[in-house]
Amino acid sequence: MTRERAYARVCRDAMARTVADAQERVTSGAGVVREEGVSGDGASAEALGRALRSWAKELREEPEAPLFFGRLDFSDRDATPETGHGTGPGTPTDAAHEAQRYYIGRRRVAEHPAAPPLVLDWRAPVSRAFYQATAAQPRGVAVRRRFGWAPGSRGAPEDLTGLEDEHLTPHDGDGTHTGTGTGEAPASAIVAGEIERPRVGPMRDIVATIQPEQDDLVRGGLAESFCVQGAPGTGKTAVGLHRAAYLLYTHPRRIARGGLLVLGPNEAFLRYISQVLPSLGEVGVRQCTVGDLVARHPAVAEDGEEAARVKHDPRMAAVLRRSLYGRVRAPEEPLVVPDGSYRWRVDAGELARLVELVEREDPPYEVGRERVRARVVALLRDRAERRAGPPGAEWLRRMGRARAVTAFLDAVWPKARPEEVLAQLLGDAGELSRSADGLLTGPEQRALLWERAPRTFRGARWSRADLVLLDEVAGLIGRPEESYGHVVVDEAQDLSPMECRVIARRSEYGSLTVLGDLAQGTTPWAAARWPEQLAHLGRPEARVVPLTTGFRVPRAIVAAANALLDSLDVPVPPARSLRGDGELRVREVPDLARATAEAVREALTRAGSVAVIAADEHAEAARAALTGAGFRTTSAEEIGGEARVTVLPASAAKGLEYDHVILLEPSAIVAAEPRGAHRLYVVLTRAVSRLDILHTAPLPAALTGMTAPSTVRTHPRGAR
Repeated sequence: MTRERAYARVCRDAMARTVADAQERVTSGAGVVREEGVSGDGASAEALGRALRSWAKELREEPEAPLFFGRLDFSDRDATPETGHGTGPGTPTDAAHEAQRYYIGRRRVAEHPAAPPLVLDWRAPVSRAFYQATAAQPRGVAVRRRFGWAPGSRGAPEDLTGLEDEHLTPHDGDGTHTGTGTGEAPASAIVAGEIERPRVGPMRDIVATIQPEQDDLVRGGLAESFCVQGAPGTGKTAVGLHRAAYLLYTHPRRIARGGLLVLGPNEAFLRYISQVLPSLGEVGVRQCTVGDLVARHPAVAEDGEEAARVKHDPRMAAVLRRSLYGRVRAPEEPLVVPDGSYRWRVDAGELARLVELVEREDPPYEVGRERVRARVVALLRDRAERRAGPPGAEWLRRMGRARAVTAFLDAVWPKARPEEVLAQLLGDAGELSRSADGLLTGPEQRALLWERAPRTFRGARWSRADLVLLDEVAGLIGRPEESYGHVVVDEAQDLSPMECRVIARRSEYGSLTVLGDLAQGTTPWAAARWPEQLAHLGRPEARVVPLTTGFRVPRAIVAAANALLDSLDVPVPPARSLRGDGELRVREVPDLARATAEAVREALTRAGSVAVIAADEHAEAARAALTGAGFRTTSAEEIGGEARVTVLPASAAKGLEYDHVILLEPSAIVAAEPRGAHRLYVVLTRAVSRLDILHTAPLPAALTGMTAPSTVRTHPRGAR
């Protein structure tokens, strides 16, 4: 232990020098930029300055944490290709690693850029053996060492509290090893402790505890799109975030050109995951909601239930296309273009064929308009060539800008703005009927129609669903300005088809990592099958990878959630948990407010976060009761606040996790909305240590097997 703490001190000093050197380079680089002629051209100097500032800022903003969590000791034999060890993709296994020792951490640490690393980045190819090596396939690794650090440690050497060695290949000449021999990792108290330690504040990275099946997904190729159907607690969100960090490390230039986008379901969720990528050394990733992508205007109007349902329906894409392209008209008169004392003439029939041909090519609307212009100019050029030879470039530009040509375009292919198109569609019954004929029913059209149309589109009050439709029209008019090299989409089962199309437009030339759980679909338009959802996302060929083994939710709690699956009508296999610890209690109580206060008081005697979750209409009453009982509480929007007790409505629980969850009146959650059983499934799986279910009304039918009062206790913390 003394030797490892000394090594931690060496690494810490080296990292401090790296940060100081980066800042020094910014200072000296700024001076170089100011020195005339020193850095060649000004653009290169400015680019150098930006790069230096970005690197220094990244180092400064990186959260302080232990600089390594593992170590690999490669064998001095049996590490060559002839052994068959270490032949997995991206894992070097040649003699260069024989008898080598590598420390594994969140980022590379070295004395200086050209020096051998003191710590390897977890994303480096050789680091993969840390996650994948087993006794059956050791990949040339003799010993895998894991380090235990004090909770919340910033990496001070004295915070190194323990270590575990796992011998994967024969050692000491005895022909034995300490692995399981089954291809599964042996039990690790350090891994168990890291997984099970209390959840306080934002989500943590799982870089020290990534499991082999998770690692396979994290290291998937940039060109590959796939969907992770992840049961609760299987780490699908962590997989997506670590995959983002891996792609940024492995393909920095390709990702930098397009950027990387992480999409979450709401602001509370984004705050919860906000520190994961910075902790992995990546600070330049945009994290937002779909609503942020389409926020052309404030969403100030509220749709009725039926109107929202129809607006999110995929048929609206065809309705909007009809409405937009319904503006295109066949020319009825010839085009006459003055050219000095001469007039060029193109017959209406020839123009009509030209417009029809462009329509059949189906370009974006604005591209089609300019294509018509270019082809009209080409017709004029042909006439000019026959009369006086090829005209010059200036003549062609002048013809393209001619008033007669622009007037012709405005008549047959007029300019369009998304707001104008949508306002006319929703405010004019005749336009809506023409565009929706055969696509939407009469009642659906009436649900869409505005009761009072504004005089102009500038006076329109848009709803959240309207903003999605505006983005669809904008995509029909011209491709979005923002397109990303890779997009990570979390809670994708809750996206509507029209929201999926928003994402597809922004990942047209990149890949997708889609994360979700069909059993947790709670929106009215939630997906029931992944193939349809992936088609809406523009990736029908993407493979679906199930993650069913959980590391977060204890076994007893997973069993309670699995009891609901049959009632959800989704093709999702039951989850299983590797955590034998945890506690589940189900109690029928006479006084819910008093029982809630008692449960909170008991929960606060233990470490970790506490959440009280109730049906939306009962959440404020629960908060008021706890406040009256003298408890300080916070909300999901205040992650990291001083109060340990969070009170939140069931609709805000998705994606969050707490050590101890007190669930009030499950039947009220089921009854509160059409997909209430799915909502209850989500709420049941937010606890990572203890779940207390309190009820006065009868339990939902699927949970009646859990008698009240009952207590299920399993193995103590850390056991396997």
